[in-house]
Amino acid sequence: MTKETARQKAGQLVAKMTVEEKISQLLYNAPAIERLGVEEYNWWNESSHGIHGAGTTTVFPHAIAMASTFDPELVGKVADAISTEGRAKYNKHVKYGDHDIFKGITFWAPNINIFRDPRWGRGQETFGEDPFLTSELAISYINGIQGNGEFLKAAACSKHFAVHSGPEKTRHGFNAVVDMHDMWETYLPAFEKTVKAGVAGVMGAYNRLNGEPCCSHSYLISQILRKQWNFDGYVVSDCGALKDIYKFHKFVETKAEAAAAALKSTCDLNCGETYDALVDAYEQDLISEEDITAAAENLFTIRYLLGEFEEVRPYSDIGFDKLDSKEHKALNLKTAEQCIVLLENKDNFLPLDKNTDKKIAVVGPNSLSVTALEGNYNGYASEYVTVADGIRRVFKNAAISVEKGCNYCDESLNHWSGFRNMISDGIATAAEADITILALGLDQSIEGEDTGYDNDYTVCGDKRTLYLPETQQKLAEAVCDVCDNVIVVLLCGSSIDVGEKVRTHAKAVIHAWYPGSMGGLALANILAGDVNPSAKLPVTIYKGDHNIPDFEDYSMKGRTYRYIDGEALYPFGFGLSYTKYKYGNAKIVSADSDKITVSAEVENTGCIAGKEIIQVYASYTDSRVPTPHSQLCSIKSVSLEAKEKKEVTLDIDRYWVKAVTTEGERVEPDGNITLRIGGHQPDSTSDKLLGYSCLEIEL
Repeated sequence: MTKETARQKAGQLVAKMTVEEKISQLLYNAPAIERLGVEEYNWWNESSHGIHGAGTTTVFPHAIAMASTFDPELVGKVADAISTEGRAKYNKHVKYGDHDIFKGITFWAPNINIFRDPRWGRGQETFGEDPFLTSELAISYINGIQGNGEFLKAAACSKHFAVHSGPEKTRHGFNAVVDMHDMWETYLPAFEKTVKAGVAGVMGAYNRLNGEPCCSHSYLISQILRKQWNFDGYVVSDCGALKDIYKFHKFVETKAEAAAAALKSTCDLNCGETYDALVDAYEQDLISEEDITAAAENLFTIRYLLGEFEEVRPYSDIGFDKLDSKEHKALNLKTAEQCIVLLENKDNFLPLDKNTDKKIAVVGPNSLSVTALEGNYNGYASEYVTVADGIRRVFKNAAISVEKGCNYCDESLNHWSGFRNMISDGIATAAEADITILALGLDQSIEGEDTGYDNDYTVCGDKRTLYLPETQQKLAEAVCDVCDNVIVVLLCGSSIDVGEKVRTHAKAVIHAWYPGSMGGLALANILAGDVNPSAKLPVTIYKGDHNIPDFEDYSMKGRTYRYIDGEALYPFGFGLSYTKYKYGNAKIVSADSDKITVSAEVENTGCIAGKEIIQVYASYTDSRVPTPHSQLCSIKSVSLEAKEKKEVTLDIDRYWVKAVTTEGERVEPDGNITLRIGGHQPDSTSDKLLGYSCLEIEL
């Protein structure tokens, strides 16, 4: 069905509704209209890395983990599997008359906000700190969710529009202040790119932007989204955000006025209950019936595109056996293996001999944690492989012992319930081992969406520090004192510094993110060398004492690799392999006003096969405005056998090599443009860590 046909049918259906019936359909839990054959429909569902909140599903690595693959094709395959499972569930939900929350096929993902500050608890839901990488991965994710058939397989939704990335505690009343340069250079590109790629929905943010609530923002929604970008999908509020308009933002005085402000700005759907007041707003002449009709038509256009009103619904042949299936578990494992970033590997300590009979200790709060596999916005899987479980499976001849050693961040001496001070047990286990794997990090109880409580480490899900929680730091340093061979594995969704003592002592450091239900097995396969690590950091990992700007400051100055002041601990785009790569013969193949094509030779100079992530960065100057140190503008994965060399061609959209003016316009820079090609970003820290500099091409 074409969008034009769907809109025509939607218009014909909505025309038969009363004003009250139309208004009822603008709430996320839209009731049935039996006389018109309209079933109850709940719009609220989530699919960040698997179907959320309704039974068994494949729990894939979290979004920030998938971002570290730098592989849009792989992310698209994951999204296709997610929408397959979503349809499988939906088919049965419809059959058994279950229209509850999390039962529909309108998915409020991906989260394409920029992970501008490493303290933000929800950064794990994003594709990282870079607008180009976020755009590329989000487009592939959306295409995978929505499919390429006559009907939408499911409906994706880009969120949260816009300029939203904490703090969590004050998000319902927070005013993000940002100039047009930063807005258009950093915060809006991923939304622009996904809208133009055909995303079905856009979700507004909780906060205000320059004084105006995002979900009723005349410039953001009415001007940019609808008029400038010609978005004709549906707009939904974040959940409870319309209440914020009058209760916390104090932008208007009444519920009816808040509902009217949002609807007039073309927010079609309310996740919440504020649109109950649209009847009052209509009676007070704050809105017209035409406003209500337009929103209802947008929503029913999506429902027609999903095939809800077809005699035989599309994709109804997708069976329930697809859920957490063998095929999807294999994809899950492969994705997790491609997500794990090797940060340190001193004297090639890794990989370990998988046939070793040595004593291996697995110590730390994430040794046996399932929640650290899941991240947040997760479903639940039929099987989980924790860090300790994976090591047992792969290192079958080793003598393996496991101790938690400490909790995430709550240590209490002489506590009557116990399990608040386990450090001596962790130290004792490490002291007896030949190799200790320290499984450290966080989970959704520590970092995440507005957890609602504060402690010494977090503020409602946002971190106070870039170091480990104190109790974990204490454990890690004590283990380093008693065991020579320590491998640090971090499971978390953000930048964490394990401290100089641990970094100096550890033979290897690995960032495994929240790697999904197969994460422990993926990690073990990396440790054993069955998989050669290839992942790259989608965020900057800072030193714990790095001088980060104030959390509430939304200026990009001093933030991310693009505008960092000082050096990173591990830079964006960095990640080690068990082999080495050499670049040569970089050149421009062609260049016009829309696209630049470059090529380079990449050789695997090592003795084992590997996958390299080729990255192209643009550096340009402009006398009128600040420009990034460098801007990622193209990526491509290449698999190479030992000693194999390939010539690789990469395309660059000119969009990413333009300066952004103080008015937000993209223009040709008035200075030089240099392209740099390599397996990392062109900075001195990456050069030192990887032992070579990127190749340069003057444009």
